[in-house]
Amino acid sequence: MNQDCFQKTMRILILSDTHDLLRPEVIDLLPDCSCILHGGDISSQKILNQLQQFAPVKAVRGNNDKEWASALPLCLDFEISGLRVYMTHKKKDLPKNLSPYDLVVFGHSHQYGETWIQHKETARRTLLLNPGSCGPRRFLQPITLAVLTVRDSGWAVERIEIPHTPKETAPKIDPGNIKQQIEIVMKETQKGSGFVTIAEKYGIDPALAEQIARLYVTHPGVTADGIMTKMGL
Repeated sequence: MNQDCFQKTMRILILSDTHDLLRPEVIDLLPDCSCILHGGDISSQKILNQLQQFAPVKAVRGNNDKEWASALPLCLDFEISGLRVYMTHKKKDLPKNLSPYDLVVFGHSHQYGETWIQHKETARRTLLLNPGSCGPRRFLQPITLAVLTVRDSGWAVERIEIPHTPKETAPKIDPGNIKQQIEIVMKETQKGSGFVTIAEKYGIDPALAEQIARLYVTHPGVTADGIMTKMGL
């Protein structure tokens, strides 16, 4: 297990799904952090280079990290300040047995989440943490990341939410109408139509059609309701 970030007391920045955007609010947090964990979908070496200027970075490769990220691992198993951590991009790729870990980090869904798992056989707990996305805003989902603070007395995770700028304000969407549009895009995508063609044919916003099509293609078997959930609707 890699212990190159080991330190007795630390503030650790945990983020994911930056998608080639490192916001000023994120940069402002970096000088106080001793280590940075990135859960994938970084989208360019430039982001890693920026982060590495502040602290050591541990990162995994996301599904949108292409050829440039071929050297990045799909998962990491390491110790940091006395905590054993497992990190991968997609929750479905986590190992079945999580009992050895104090903290498990993943991303992909763009939705912040903290879930504690109690292991009866070991009388210990594991925190499953999705820091959400602090990259480009996606529909109604908040812009989030997390800070892990480890002290002699224990450790805690703080959820950080970054206010979106006025131009990032998500459009008001009628859930009934959006579900119908999702079903249309799913049907047309299955036929092989591109999102531009779909948008023009049915009068759907191109950015919306692209997002729906991407979610449909990257999540085999997903339903319209499932896509709505992933969009934060």
